[in-house]
Amino acid sequence: MRVLLLVPFLVVLAACNPDAPPVEDEPDPAVETGTDDPLAQRPDPLNPQGEDLATPPTWTVRFDDPSRGATVGADSTADVFFVNMTPGWHLTTGPAAIFYHPASMAEGTYRAESQVHLFDPGERTEAFGLLFGGQDLDGDEQTYDYFVIRNSGEFLIKRRTGTETETLQDWTASDAIVRFDATSEDTATNTLAVEVGTDEAVFFINDTEVARMPADAVQTDGVVGLRVNHALNLHVETLSVTDL
Repeated sequence: MRVLLLVPFLVVLAACNPDAPPVEDEPDPAVETGTDDPLAQRPDPLNPQGEDLATPPTWTVRFDDPSRGATVGADSTADVFFVNMTPGWHLTTGPAAIFYHPASMAEGTYRAESQVHLFDPGERTEAFGLLFGGQDLDGDEQTYDYFVIRNSGEFLIKRRTGTETETLQDWTASDAIVRFDATSEDTATNTLAVEVGTDEAVFFINDTEVARMPADAVQTDGVVGLRVNHALNLHVETLSVTDL
């Protein structure tokens, strides 16, 4: 049984915009409207689908190795702790996995962005960040590109097709990455973004451009979600898609 420490979860809630106005005053511009079907609406970090502090019923968690029979839940018996925690979502792995909502789609020209708070990873340098261009994510031929960072201060851009992976940009050091170290009080906070234009895809960490490549070199149309490796404790404050 894995032990989950709830104190850090409460700390991050206090750290994430404690003076924010009521939820109804701050609608997420990326959320689809005009339907009551939660599966047709993009996830909103301020308006959880399902109860707060409960596992969101509309999300899918897919493990890299499904044969392990790992579980997802809101208590210490689960292999992965994953809950709504306004604003955003809190998760603790467990095995490496992707986390996505089927309505979190992007196509054409857009900006996909997520702000993530990393709790003390110890000596581990496991990666986490954005996935985009997700197709057939529940099938054998799943494919997606992903842009991730690790606490060693490096980023990676990669593609997964089925069980195979292809490196688009190998691990690259960047001073833009905020690392969790001995001076960190609670968390290390980083915002990752991918801007897909007509001709190029540009990658940002904390608003600093760290890479760019031809748009046709990456898989852009499809689901936007989260990619999280082993044994990480994260609070995902935002996940958005904005048309450009």
